[in-house]
Amino acid sequence: MMSNFSRPMDLKENLRAGDLRWSRSEKTVARKAFDAALNRELQELIEGTKRQASRIKEPSELWDLERLLTQRRKHIDRKYDSRYSRLTDVLGRLLYEKRLSEEDLRGLGDEKLRLIRSFAQFLAEHAA
Repeated sequence: MMSNFSRPMDLKENLRAGDLRWSRSEKTVARKAFDAALNRELQELIEGTKRQASRIKEPSELWDLERLLTQRRKHIDRKYDSRYSRLTDVLGRLLYEKRLSEEDLRGLGDEKLRLIRSFAQFLAEHAA
């Protein structure tokens, strides 16, 4: 049976992420945090790929690695959506995954931080 999860009603009623206005300084903070999280995730992927590649013995294992990398690229491309209308959810997911810290988000406005924290909390409550 599938659950129908929705974000807290107060967020839906008060403000949609697509309605947010991002100041120049907030855009800079968000871009820096976004890029740092993406770079950390890509570094983890590089290290894991090197380990896995060093264990390849058969040609079929090479194609297994290629399939894995293709899947990871698609996942990362979907996850790191930099459109401002999606950015609070993206940053919330990265905060939930511990790819970002609250410190990385310092400089964002209170409303944006509230939306980011709320989505991270939502994910934590509905994990597993």
